Amino acid sequence: MTAEQGTPIQGVTLYSFTRAFHAREYDLDQLIRKTATEGFGPGLEIIGFSSFRGFPEIDDHFAGRFSDLIDEVGLVRTSLAVNADIGLRPDKLMDQDELIAYMRRQIAAAAKLGFPIARVQISLTPDSMEALAPIAEEYGVTLALEVHADQYASHPRILALRDRYEHLGSPFLGFTMDWGATVSGFAPSLIEAYRRRGASEELLAAVVALWDEYYEQGPPADQADHGQRFGRFIGLGHQYGRPDLGIDFGINGTGLFGPARVDDWLEIMPWVRHVHGKFFGIDENGQEPSVPVSDLITLLVTNGYSGAVSSEYEGWHWNHWQSPFEIIRAEQAIQRTAAESAGSRMITDAAEARRAIDAHLSHAVRA
Repeated sequence: MTAEQGTPIQGVTLYSFTRAFHAREYDLDQLIRKTATEGFGPGLEIIGFSSFRGFPEIDDHFAGRFSDLIDEVGLVRTSLAVNADIGLRPDKLMDQDELIAYMRRQIAAAAKLGFPIARVQISLTPDSMEALAPIAEEYGVTLALEVHADQYASHPRILALRDRYEHLGSPFLGFTMDWGATVSGFAPSLIEAYRRRGASEELLAAVVALWDEYYEQGPPADQADHGQRFGRFIGLGHQYGRPDLGIDFGINGTGLFGPARVDDWLEIMPWVRHVHGKFFGIDENGQEPSVPVSDLITLLVTNGYSGAVSSEYEGWHWNHWQSPFEIIRAEQAIQRTAAESAGSRMITDAAEARRAIDAHLSHAVRA
């Protein structure tokens, strides 16, 4: 292993287990304990609004109990997912002052809960991120804006943010790399879900073929191109007698499965502070057939990334017939094998993970 190579930290987001959480099979404490027991950590990512009652208001007693639990089970807080919901009001979008106040409360909550990173969302513009930088510094929380399909690293909106980061030189601004932007195939687990809903094999084959066509073309050229792609997926539903599935095809085919290539991430790699290891399922060969997990881990290793990778299983939205815990276990095995093949490893020790996160964030890019 050379000095330039990275050693990513193994981790998971509790979002992967949303179905079990919603079904009340596990409460928050139980999910945290299971994450530790199953060895899915040491990295732990949590979504604020879906996990903490009353968020972003966090009282001292709860914060203390939460910290004690994390220490007891030997996990390491990596990222708290916060929201930039500018459309909360029914009458108008938030203005800049309202948005900054809304984000400040969530950044304060991340700090109180002990998270070094807050994942923020694409509705934050370069001006918003610049306004939030001193607040992030005040609380010691890095803001990592999520690059999520249908965005991608070389998208003009992302490059505008990167350029502003470079101009500001703040170590508290960066990106969360979401692998859903670099998908290489329509998820077979979702095809199976459509099959279980009665879709014909002819329709399913047409959906896959259309997505493959768009993959060859790469990301949409502009918003109009995106809309046309969405419309063609809707059209397939009508053409094959399942108009009820058309919008779903479009949402997933253009908004969840992003067709950018792996090396597109090089556009923003120095500013990547956290990684969502987005994936959709594991096949009978123990592989992820629609996300190039091994190539993405190799990219991280060879570019010196030593932050956390939160395995993010998105297939729970439609896959109700398999255990998300078994699926996470299999996907993390792919990550570890890929890191070893690249001449490195995934960090699985909590104490080493804490040191790696501190070093990763302290070496953030400055202009």
